[in-house]
Amino acid sequence: MSDVTEPDTNLWRVAADDPALHDVLVLVRAAFQDMDGRIDPPSSVHHLTVDSMQAHCRKGGEVWAIGQAPVGCMFLTPKPTALHLGKLAVREDRRGHGLCRALVDHAERRAIVLGLPALELETRVELNEIHRVFSRLGFTVVNTGTHTGYTEPTEYQLRKVISSSADS
Repeated sequence: MSDVTEPDTNLWRVAADDPALHDVLVLVRAAFQDMDGRIDPPSSVHHLTVDSMQAHCRKGGEVWAIGQAPVGCMFLTPKPTALHLGKLAVREDRRGHGLCRALVDHAERRAIVLGLPALELETRVELNEIHRVFSRLGFTVVNTGTHTGYTEPTEYQLRKVISSSADS
């Protein structure tokens, strides 16, 4: 007989005043930790705070989490031509269980509700494993970006055009 229970995979929107924003911040920092020393310049995650997450929510952005004790999350920001997907994070011991796909699928549904035709995100050029993940999820590189003070591209801009049809 096993005491193992199924993990909580409930997807929910985290409100600006929800104390769970702290747990989301802890998750994001842990998930992005392996980028330290691999990407240049360092990740903006080091500047992320509960206050900045609250401001994101209050300005029309969304924070979504999987699990009441978050094991996955993402930030969504409506832009004029796409829904921007940022800070997608999955707890290390839950990777490979479809949570990233579930988050991206939900982002697609949110884009449709908001009347936006695509999802967009950025990923650092050094993170080949992340490029492969998003390629499998239907994203393509549409541009490169260069951080201030750098002469070579430091990030790829990815886009996924979505269909609003119910059978897609």
